[in-house]
Amino acid sequence: MSGEQIFQEPKVEVRATADGSATLFVPALNEHYHSRHGARQESQHVFLKHGLGPLLQTNIGYQQTLHILEVGLGTGLNALLTLESGAMAGAFIEYDGLETYPLPAAVVAALQPEWDQRGTPLKELFAKLHSAPWDQPTELLPGFVLKKMHQPLQEAALEPSQYDLIYFDAFAPDKQPELWTEAIFRQLYVAAAPGGVLVSYCAQGQFRRNLRAAGWRTEKLPGPPGKREMTRAHKDG
Repeated sequence: MSGEQIFQEPKVEVRATADGSATLFVPALNEHYHSRHGARQESQHVFLKHGLGPLLQTNIGYQQTLHILEVGLGTGLNALLTLESGAMAGAFIEYDGLETYPLPAAVVAALQPEWDQRGTPLKELFAKLHSAPWDQPTELLPGFVLKKMHQPLQEAALEPSQYDLIYFDAFAPDKQPELWTEAIFRQLYVAAAPGGVLVSYCAQGQFRRNLRAAGWRTEKLPGPPGKREMTRAHKDG
């Protein structure tokens, strides 16, 4: 993609990142949805390599349904890459995506050409993801059920011990500080299954301290291009 396209209500700009994949920029927050060094490679590194990948390895042959929660569904990038990897591994995945501000239809249309270039079935799945009804389970492919949840995390009624994996992909702590508190990570700790994992691009010290205060065991991992470190947290038990 080249250049940028600007939309109103809310105002976001579609921008190309260094690996050729698209992200969105929110001028009001001075914040990008993904890394400018590469949206797709950041997602692959943080959420798939260090989140989903190990779970798929331990799940081989068991056909156990993996329950995933994403905080910040956004463009659907993480969900579609998870669908793709899960399908290749023969996994069964139930994927809940929280999103407070759904993308306007014009923004979705501007992002569609990138997925068209990936060919069938991803171009159809991108459109299907964004047209799926909110708060209702939708089977995007056999073995992958998406439920888009149109509500803030603070108001979400998450079932206890439900999620094997949590993608924490909220805007940065200085942009959305209300989502990076000890209380939030305690809420997610309760929602995580025993042995559950939380992964995030963020490596901030206070973020990790809040995770530990909420009960999570944290570890530092090498970050994607442009970031030195990322965080993975575990719910032991």
